[in-house]
Amino acid sequence: MTVLPQPPYSPDLAPCDFFFFPKLKSALKGRRFDSIDDIKNNSSLALKDIPKEAFQDCMVKWKRRWDKCVNRGGEYFVLDLSVS
Repeated sequence: MTVLPQPPYSPDLAPCDFFFFPKLKSALKGRRFDSIDDIKNNSSLALKDIPKEAFQDCMVKWKRRWDKCVNRGGEYFVLDLSVS
């Protein structure tokens, strides 16, 4: 196995960056919270509202991104979001 160097921040390969955080941001956008606990509770509710199938689809897309990165030798690439 050959280990390829990775940048410390790689949104192309981080499911949180291309899936979870945008969904959470959209669900909480424009809302005001009175406390950290309020943020945590509302974030948990938003997470529970995401269908299981969406997480499964995310993993399929993540594998495609991972394969593309490996095929490019770890080099930067622009992902075509219409087919991701």
